[in-house]
Amino acid sequence: MAAQQQQPGGPMAQPGMQQAASLQQQQQQLSQQQDFDPVHRFKMLIPQLKESLQNVMKIASLNLGHNTAIDNGMLSKSSDATVQRFDKSLEEFYALCDQLELCLRLAYECLSQSIDSAKHSPNLVPTATKPDTVQTESLSYAQYLGMIKSQISCAKDIHNALLECSKKIAGKGQPQGIM
Repeated sequence: MAAQQQQPGGPMAQPGMQQAASLQQQQQQLSQQQDFDPVHRFKMLIPQLKESLQNVMKIASLNLGHNTAIDNGMLSKSSDATVQRFDKSLEEFYALCDQLELCLRLAYECLSQSIDSAKHSPNLVPTATKPDTVQTESLSYAQYLGMIKSQISCAKDIHNALLECSKKIAGKGQPQGIM
């Protein structure tokens, strides 16, 4: 009877451990995806910003009270060591503001790219693997090729314009009349 009992690390424990490891791996992937999402990061930074602002105001209030006490002669200037540094707390607040600004700029850039992508390639080309799921709004292959050719033409025009500008800039940098 004792030989039939399963040990904790035996074969019966393996599926449960694999599921737990798989679940943990999925949670790590989700957290990594959320770290790259600027909107999620923004939402995570807002409570930190509120706390930092409260800290700045508290330290400013304490320093103001301390300086008032010194001005009224209640304290000597030698007790400045107990006063917290306002500049460090303000620097922390500004650092969080900068991070929030970057998150907002990144979110705006992602939105702009998404809108441009939908604008310049709004419809999908039906795939050969699933011909029965052809969508009414999808492009034919000939239409798709035409769209790609126009995008390539536009990219070439931009490339040529940039080359022309760089040549003009390079031409202005050379001194004239020196022989």
